[in-house]
Amino acid sequence: EEDHDHKLVKSEGIKSVLTLPILFQDTIIGMLRLLTRKKRVFTVDEISFSMALGEQVGIAISNSRMFSEMENQVNFMKEVQELSNLVSSSLDLSIILDTIVERLPQSLGCKGCSIRLLQSQSNQLELVASHGLSKMYLERGHVEHEKNVEAALSGDPVSIYDVSHDTRIIYKKNMEEEGIKSLLSVPIKAGNDVIGVLRILSDIAHFFTSSEINFAVTAAEVGGVAIRNAKTYLQITLLFNQIEENERFLANILDCIRPQLLVVDKDKHLILVNQVLQEVMDCSENDLLGRHYDALWKDRDYEEADCPVNKVLNTGKSATFTHKMFQNDEVYWYERTASPMIGSDGEVEYVIVVIRDITAKKQLEEEQLERVKLQGVVELAGTVAHEINSPLFAALGTAQLLEEDLEDQALIDDVKTIVRNLKEIGVLTKKMTSMTGFESRDYVGDAKIVEIK
Repeated sequence: EEDHDHKLVKSEGIKSVLTLPILFQDTIIGMLRLLTRKKRVFTVDEISFSMALGEQVGIAISNSRMFSEMENQVNFMKEVQELSNLVSSSLDLSIILDTIVERLPQSLGCKGCSIRLLQSQSNQLELVASHGLSKMYLERGHVEHEKNVEAALSGDPVSIYDVSHDTRIIYKKNMEEEGIKSLLSVPIKAGNDVIGVLRILSDIAHFFTSSEINFAVTAAEVGGVAIRNAKTYLQITLLFNQIEENERFLANILDCIRPQLLVVDKDKHLILVNQVLQEVMDCSENDLLGRHYDALWKDRDYEEADCPVNKVLNTGKSATFTHKMFQNDEVYWYERTASPMIGSDGEVEYVIVVIRDITAKKQLEEEQLERVKLQGVVELAGTVAHEINSPLFAALGTAQLLEEDLEDQALIDDVKTIVRNLKEIGVLTKKMTSMTGFESRDYVGDAKIVEIK
């Protein structure tokens, strides 16, 4: 190699060389070389001047690097904000994953990107999204035991400049065939939990700066929160679909209208509504989602303390509340049943509310109550009529016999009056034994009497 260097120097016509360090704050950041085509002995003044020049060059280079670093940080901050807006605008997991793996390598000027998420049951990493990488490379095998992946799963980012000679890489041959030179592996976090690993791969030797690493870590955290939110939404959607399936099954059996259904979070904001509720409220799904639960019932006839959602959030137990509403001058009865969804921390995370129209049931109960009342009145009237008839018939018979024995016309007229009134009482008792209904009407003062039908 020295002979080769000498040949190059000779071919270039170089006779003398002055090599000086480039310093910045007493730290060597580079090297400055002065080359001549004639043999020359550099004087002390020339060397001092060159040293001063090297220091100025060091300052200029450091300032340029600092400005470039600050510019990169600003650009990365803008990119993180834009990425955050993109992934937050959707709850579709596939869209979120594709957005992350496409944007990150573009921002860092790299070849591709992959995301692997931990599966809770097997505790293994599953490839869920990739960009810029071949199918053959992605199917090379499990990566859980690679040291760079293990470090990322522990919460630490790992930057590898030369993957072909780094012991933290297992599949060196596959990376060489894929043309990968450098790698950045960062954890995907949701809160304090590591839920996966994001890897950015470069097809040129790339030294990842601290700004680039911080950018990738921040972007992965933004993605982690969005991924967890999307998974939570997916779980709730699956639960909602199961409930809908059960409702449809019951609807076919009972031939009845499906109840209204909604799901609220701990802050009582609607995060899920079914079609029936949208039709009853005459609002679209977008209009209802995000609204406060109490806003749906602000004009309703019930106390806030009776709200079943409040009871579930306070006690963690299911609660039911029945209330009436006035619609188009008619009274409707509704039964609201609230059930808790318990999170991993044992606290209520969501509340499922099922709202049923029980107006027909209430009307049936009222009709049954009226029938019971009527039956009681009929039985009471029959008993009273029976008790009256016994002395009535005796008194009527006695009066008729007395009428036949009397000779005084005035007394006879009085007895006839008695007989006539007794017969009217008999007609009344007959009506009491055959009554089919009654109607309450006002009498004297606050008193009311019953009119027999």
